[in-house]
Amino acid sequence: MFSRRRQAASEPGPSPLQSPVTLTANGVGKQIDGNVLLRPTDLTVGSGECVVLRGPNGSGKTTLLRILAGTLEASEGSATLDEQPLDERDPATRARVAALLGSPTAYRDLTVVDHLVLIDSTWGGAIDTADERADDLLATLEIDHLTERFPHELSSGQQQLFHLAMVLFRPARVLLLDEPEQRLDTHKRGLLSDLLLARKAEGVALVVACHDPDMTTAIADRVVDIVGA
Repeated sequence: MFSRRRQAASEPGPSPLQSPVTLTANGVGKQIDGNVLLRPTDLTVGSGECVVLRGPNGSGKTTLLRILAGTLEASEGSATLDEQPLDERDPATRARVAALLGSPTAYRDLTVVDHLVLIDSTWGGAIDTADERADDLLATLEIDHLTERFPHELSSGQQQLFHLAMVLFRPARVLLLDEPEQRLDTHKRGLLSDLLLARKAEGVALVVACHDPDMTTAIADRVVDIVGA
C-alpha cells in the first residue's frame, strides 16, 4: 500500500497559477470509416475563462474534449495550446492539461486520500502538506468523511466526486471536464460550480461539456453548441 506521511505544513503545494494560456480549435472535426463523430468546430478559451459545450448525446462533445486533451487525433482542422499541437504523450501537454474523460484509474488497495497523495507526488507536490491539501479539497466537495474508504466502497455519486477530486488535485493550466455534474444532486452541483469558479479566478482555462442549464449559467463565459452528425 502507498505510504503516507502526515507532518506539519512547511511548504506550499503546486499552484495552477502560471503564465496565461490559450487553447484553440480551428475547424476541428473527426471521422472514422466514413462515420462523422464531430462536425468541424471552432473554439477558443483563455486563462480565467470557461467555455461550456452544449449538445445532445452523440453530438461529438466527448470527441472534441478528447481532441483537446491530445488523446485523439482530429481528421480535419487543428487543436493547439499556445499555438503548439496537443498530444497527451508529450510532457508539455501532460503538464498543462488535466481532463476528466471517463473514470480515472483507481486502485483497490489505496484509500481515497491515498490516491490524492499519490497524484500529488507524481506531479511534484510537497509531501509534507499533501495530506492537508487533500483533506481540504475533499472537505470542499463534502466527502472528507470518506478519506479512508476504498474506491469500490463508494456510492455512484461519491465515486463521481472522488474522480473529480483526482483531476482537480493535479496542477493544471487547462481543465477539460466531460459532464462533471452527472450523478450529483443539486447541492453537490452547486459545490462543484463554486469550485470551478474559484479555478477560473486562479487563471485556469476550462472547457466543460454540461447538460445542466443552471450550472452552465453559473460557470460559462461562452457556450459552444455542438451540432450532431
